[in-house]
Amino acid sequence: MKNNKFLELQNKINVHFDNIDLLKQSLIHKSFDNEKNNEKLEFLGDRVLGLILSKILLKIYFNEKEGIIDKKFANLVNKKTCAEISTKINLKKYIYLGDSYKESKKADEKITSDALEALIGAIYLDKNLQEAEKFVIKNWQEYIDKSEITKIDSKTKLQEYSLKIYKKLPKYKVFEKSGPKHNPVFKAEVQIENNDKFSAIGNSKKEAQQKAAKKLINFLKI
Repeated sequence: MKNNKFLELQNKINVHFDNIDLLKQSLIHKSFDNEKNNEKLEFLGDRVLGLILSKILLKIYFNEKEGIIDKKFANLVNKKTCAEISTKINLKKYIYLGDSYKESKKADEKITSDALEALIGAIYLDKNLQEAEKFVIKNWQEYIDKSEITKIDSKTKLQEYSLKIYKKLPKYKVFEKSGPKHNPVFKAEVQIENNDKFSAIGNSKKEAQQKAAKKLINFLKI
């Protein structure tokens, strides 16, 4: 990579490195160099990203339960989100890849998401946590905003309640399906300790279980 490309990337992310070798290392995939690559920086960046997003979510959702915050966190740090952000800054353009990977589309999501985390690790080492946080906030802001409408599903909500109160998981039963093959109907039944059974139907086992769990949640008013 020529120096003008390093400058181009730094201008794009609005971070100018004192140690340009750290930036270069964050962009080296193991297929290009099996010894000196971005794996350790990715390991560090993953933890830095987790710390920053945890802090942000706890500040925004200080009244929410840990289970709900954890679900929002998982959506923000998964490979898909990181790959989308990586694509927006066209990070793949700057990644050093071995010949066997240059034309491959199959591994794109992992390669680009890992490189993004490695870049965060490099920013942290070259600058500080505050600079890494600025980078994360700038690039994750729209995903953080979307997290406000993320709702916990009924089965998860019922499971958390049952474990907290009774230290036991809800018990589900799914009965044989009925109806034609193109439009099957399943019946599911759910019960938790010291409560009546609630049942519901759906076009899949999952849908029937979710509906049954929702009925029980409404009955318990949780």
